[in-house]
Amino acid sequence: MSKSQPHKPRITEENYLYYYYDIPFQGSTSAGKPLRRMKDVTCPYRGIKIIPGSALKGFEKSLAKCHTSEEIVSLLQQYYENLLPTEKSMFAIFKDFSVLNPKDSIQNCLQMLYTNCLTKLKLEELYVLDEVDIMSRKLSPSTALKLRYKTTRCRQIILDNKQHDSFKRKTFLNSLDEIIPNENEKEIFSDIKNKALFLPTSGSSKNAFVVKYSNRQQEESARRLFIGSTGTIEHVTPESLGGINTIGNFLLTTADGNRYRENMPLTEYIKRHPNIPVYMQQYIDDVIRNIHNGELQGNETYPYKIKKKLMEESNGRIMISLGKYKYSETAAAEAVKEYECRWDKFKTISLRKN
Repeated sequence: MSKSQPHKPRITEENYLYYYYDIPFQGSTSAGKPLRRMKDVTCPYRGIKIIPGSALKGFEKSLAKCHTSEEIVSLLQQYYENLLPTEKSMFAIFKDFSVLNPKDSIQNCLQMLYTNCLTKLKLEELYVLDEVDIMSRKLSPSTALKLRYKTTRCRQIILDNKQHDSFKRKTFLNSLDEIIPNENEKEIFSDIKNKALFLPTSGSSKNAFVVKYSNRQQEESARRLFIGSTGTIEHVTPESLGGINTIGNFLLTTADGNRYRENMPLTEYIKRHPNIPVYMQQYIDDVIRNIHNGELQGNETYPYKIKKKLMEESNGRIMISLGKYKYSETAAAEAVKEYECRWDKFKTISLRKN
């Protein structure tokens, strides 16, 4: 008598939607835990390899023991390849400083640079405001005047402050929402708001970094270089725009990429970072490699779910390929079902033992 074949899950009309689409998880991003466990993953927003969140505790412990620029640089050196562009630039500055001043603090380095960087930062801000004003020529006179009032006020703040920089980028960006453009100029006004996003931040400008962190503690400045590259769970469709807490709506991204998107529609974010479609493909290839290596068990349908979600959210701008994936859609759904059957069996046996 031949041995009976092990039960193979069957995808039926009743359970098809469960495996091909997403059932919402309530309450939090706990559904993203499997993504957090992935290793050597490219950030789909920034294109760098993400530092696993699990590394943060060890970094904090080591950082607490650092007192000099030499020690700070030595600690950060092991994460250099994971740092974002601005953070890499700041690290290079700290490294050069530590060669000449190994026992000094990186805060003294920032304070030495402050005055020159503040001047350059003000110019960076004014250049962006100039571009916003040029774009305003395409608006109706009444809308353009409202916008010019705000940019002029920003210039006054930037130029009048001789001692410190009090211009608040976020305040200006939020103030643009107070302007209601005419129906026929909504698209150009959206482009203007996207241009305003190029106002420098500590994540996009060395000058802004120096100005912001020159009066902070050395430990905070060093942590800032590291923390932006650590992994976080990001909603493809933001919660504020109706996005649900399910793995099919989640990406593993750097904290920097997550923070600066906020609740911005993905189509708008791509305008700010045009390489996102390329980085998304690298991200998916890394996810596939993790699945092939035995990670994400029970989530084999994730590549298909996230592919569909990204296509929808980006209005077709992101068209990722799953050519490297060994699972067809049906096989992926069957793998998920098989994992759930094993898990249910394990829980039953555990309950009986107890």
